[in-house]
Amino acid sequence: MEVRFSTDPLSLRRMTTEEIRKLFVIDSLFVPDHIPMVYSDIDRSIVGSAVPINGSLKLESSKKEMAAEYFAERREIGVINIGGEGTVSVDGKEYRMEHKDGLYIGRGSKEIIFSSSKRDVPAKYYFVSYPAHTEYPTTHITQAQAESQHLGSTATANDRTIYRYIHVRGVRSCQLVMGLTELAVGSVWNTMPPHTHQRRSEVYMYFNLDPDSIVVHFMGKPSETRHLILRNEQAVLSPIWSIHSGVGTKHYSFVWAMGGENQVFEDMDGFSMRELY
Repeated sequence: MEVRFSTDPLSLRRMTTEEIRKLFVIDSLFVPDHIPMVYSDIDRSIVGSAVPINGSLKLESSKKEMAAEYFAERREIGVINIGGEGTVSVDGKEYRMEHKDGLYIGRGSKEIIFSSSKRDVPAKYYFVSYPAHTEYPTTHITQAQAESQHLGSTATANDRTIYRYIHVRGVRSCQLVMGLTELAVGSVWNTMPPHTHQRRSEVYMYFNLDPDSIVVHFMGKPSETRHLILRNEQAVLSPIWSIHSGVGTKHYSFVWAMGGENQVFEDMDGFSMRELY
């Protein structure tokens, strides 16, 4: 498990692109037959993935970093499958995971096993975990069951649909909020005008991008922004003081996950376009 330490807005001013990427960009996900994970001091989040091809993959604790006998001993986990069909087994109970299905795994779940239905079209599980102090039941949810909201327009190139999987009006959790956003063909902007939320941090994972496409992700204080180039199936960490917005060379999708003090999705501190520099 890789360990990351964040920085403050003042230090960000003096950092190179490479230094910023090492702190905030996760480009090591979706490795076949492996579960890469990044532990961040930003709300103690863990971001990881599992792509089982030649057999099942078991999610286990990294005892040095977590000091836990099993991964979910004191944690909750949100999982979204962006690949082919598969199954996630939680303490012996199997949850069939179709493309874009989600799964909330509650604190106290001891055995978590990821598998794919077809070796040539493997499942691609993306997961985000935060510490949990309350147990909620493990719950499966399809994209069709998620709370959806249409935002934006073609005129502003941000016609998109937000799907909320784990939230206060849906699948309940201790502090995790998770879902995905899909942009319509011809739309490229997400989360613009931007916002921050002092009460929780966030992680974006961009997908559905072809090899020649990119997303330019903006971060930093609204008065002093920085940009990062993100490619397919890469993630970016967003501390509470930073905006998190992006524009692509074509339409794309992204999974977002948040953890912190307030789970209300609409709890945001917005900024006008005139405040951006």
